Amino acid sequence: MTNQTTVGTDDQSLAEAVAATMRELLIAGEFAPGQKLSEQQVAFRFGISRNTLREVFRLLTSQRLLKYIPNRGVFVVAPDEAAVIDIYRVRSVIQKGAVHAASRGHPALARMRRLAKQGRERGFVGDWRQVGTINMEFHRAMVELCDSPRLSACFDLVLAELRLVFGQLEDTAHLHEPYIELNASLVRALEEGAIPAAVAQLEAYLLKSERAVLAALQRRRR
Repeated sequence: MTNQTTVGTDDQSLAEAVAATMRELLIAGEFAPGQKLSEQQVAFRFGISRNTLREVFRLLTSQRLLKYIPNRGVFVVAPDEAAVIDIYRVRSVIQKGAVHAASRGHPALARMRRLAKQGRERGFVGDWRQVGTINMEFHRAMVELCDSPRLSACFDLVLAELRLVFGQLEDTAHLHEPYIELNASLVRALEEGAIPAAVAQLEAYLLKSERAVLAALQRRRR
């Protein structure tokens, strides 16, 4: 991991594609915070060379999703309370901007409505991990209201970090249930064009979520 390796254009493109896939897996909760990654196993899983894999690890390390510990290896990051505060600061800026940019009839609104319904359905059967994943997708769809690939790419990194925060906690109704109806309420406000009401709801939503996550992390560390 410490060796400097030059990769060609094709290998660089492959490394970026694999890094993007790994980010999606992180958002889906497929990697655990603090998990040590085996170079051999990850290279085999994605069918890539060790040199390409090291470039993948370098990219994800630069995005604060992995960390390299000398003489120990590469590990999935476990964000702390300070990271949570910054994650929610970024969420507030991006997502409030998305709400202000919302227009009635935008395709992302229909996707948000479907995801809110799916979250409610998974909540009924107590599948809270899946509710968490659906909730991530709901907020990703919200940012798509901006029609900005750059903002969406930035927000994907935030979601991956956020999932690594939730990965340190037990997926329970306490963490996810309150937001099922809040998601539906946000969609209604946006579909009605009630932007000031949607902004106010989102501000309260993010504050409530941040406080709950920080409290859960602190309880876990005691």
